[in-house]
Amino acid sequence: MSATDKIKNTAQSVAGKAKEAVGKGTDDQRLENEGRADQTSADVKQAGEHVKDAFKH
Repeated sequence: MSATDKIKNTAQSVAGKAKEAVGKGTDDQRLENEGRADQTSADVKQAGEHVKDAFKH
């Protein structure tokens, strides 16, 4: 996994956590769900990068 991809995935996950927290704080279910989706997307991307790295070695 390149450092750039790892940083992008981590940033997306952190942004998702922030959205989820704001959604909970403001009782905005749509924003909360969007934050969870962002986190899931980042996790899937990161898992894909790990698989690619495993095949490189």
